Order: sequence, then C-alpha cells, then structure tokens
Amino acid sequence: MTAHMLEQPTDSAASDKSGTTQTGTDSPEAAQRILAMRDRINEIDNALIALWQERASLSQQVGATRVASGGTRLVLSREREILDKFRIALGADGTQLALLVLRAGRGPL
Repeated sequence: MTAHMLEQPTDSAASDKSGTTQTGTDSPEAAQRILAMRDRINEIDNALIALWQERASLSQQVGATRVASGGTRLVLSREREILDKFRIALGADGTQLALLVLRAGRGPL
C-alpha cells in the first residue's frame, strides 16, 4: 500500500470555513489545532504502515533464510522476547500488537 492510497478524500462538507464537519467543533481556533494535529497523526500513520511493511518483509526474509539453511520455521525464544518488549512498553495492548506484528512476518501458526 502506498502513501497516496492513504490520503483522505476531500469534499465540500469537509472544507467548510470552521472545519466543524471534519473536526467536531465550532471554534475556528480549535478546528485549526485539531487539523494540524491530525496532519501529524496522518504522517505518523504513514510512517507506521511503511515500517510495518518493511518489518514484515525483513522477518519473512529471516524465516526463509533460516529454513533454507536447515533451521526451524520459528524461534520461540525470539517471539517471546518481542512479546515481552511490547508488553512492557505498552501493556496489554502491546501484547496484542506484538502478536499482529509477529503474524505479519511469519504468517499464522
């Protein structure tokens, strides 16, 4: 997925003067701040997607290299290390995120 596919469509309702439709506020100052923060959120989302895709590709290459050299498909100690890292940093949601990240790289178990 490329960055241009992530762009939000614009329509006349989303571009009203105060930004109420898009931001949920009637305050032009608040709407401007919200839109600026959302721009940054969109930049972060695009970076996360690109990093996710790069990580999955690298993980798939690691697995293919390991299997091609006679190794195992999975290294459970490495998966545990990743799960623990995400859980410690992000709590219960981190565990769920780590499971998704691992699956993106190795496929379902």
